[in-house]
Amino acid sequence: MFDFTLILFLFVLGACFGSFGGVVVLRLMKGQSIISPKSFCQECNTAIAFYDNIPLISYLVLKGRCRKCAKPIGKKLFLIELLSALIFVSLFLKLGLTWNYVEAVVLSWGMLVISFIDFDHRIIPDVFTLPGILIGILGAWVNPDRTVVTSLMGFLAGGGVLWTVAFIYSAVKKEEGMGGGDIKLLAWIGAVMGWQAVIYTILVSSVLGSVVGILMGIRQKSSQGLLKTSIPFGPFLSLAAFSFFFMGEELIKKYLQFFFPFY
Repeated sequence: MFDFTLILFLFVLGACFGSFGGVVVLRLMKGQSIISPKSFCQECNTAIAFYDNIPLISYLVLKGRCRKCAKPIGKKLFLIELLSALIFVSLFLKLGLTWNYVEAVVLSWGMLVISFIDFDHRIIPDVFTLPGILIGILGAWVNPDRTVVTSLMGFLAGGGVLWTVAFIYSAVKKEEGMGGGDIKLLAWIGAVMGWQAVIYTILVSSVLGSVVGILMGIRQKSSQGLLKTSIPFGPFLSLAAFSFFFMGEELIKKYLQFFFPFY
């Protein structure tokens, strides 16, 4: 059995990282510093006191409103904190305190922040993906369960596959169908998780994205909306990659065994 105290610590730690992630989501695309000034209300610009900036708890106590102006803080920040806390705990329950856990947490936290930014602005900042790729490859030197070769294979598979798809789509349709941010994100996923995770992530995210896109198109009640609905792909890549930690390897094994019984 896992130590409840350790789980609680990781939950709190994850919530704190989620609080910082919320700052990044709010400020990065506005060109604001993510370090200073300290947290402030986006409506009245009042600095938020430390006792009103406790992850998860302050939001509940203040009922999601600024103490000064009573304007809504936004459920997004609370959701980021909660999801980050759950990421820290769930990955620990799956992987334990290992190098794999550390790398999985770094990647998953980055994907969480990226997903919210992509959802709001339809862009995945290079400031996350490019250092992430480098850290993913360098991490293979430290993690005894990975090798630099497999990390590079995952990087090439992730970046190469989506780049090829994007290039072909652009050549045929004469328009951009997939942003470079998605390509770099999948390259980061591959550098950390390997080429098998890349295949799984592409398949699962494509299904999820297609279903959501169709539903959004139907909601617009027009055939043009069905075909032209624009949705950010980063959140689907992230969700698919995160799910790989829990069931990806098993599903891939069953898939291969179905077509190759002696695998």
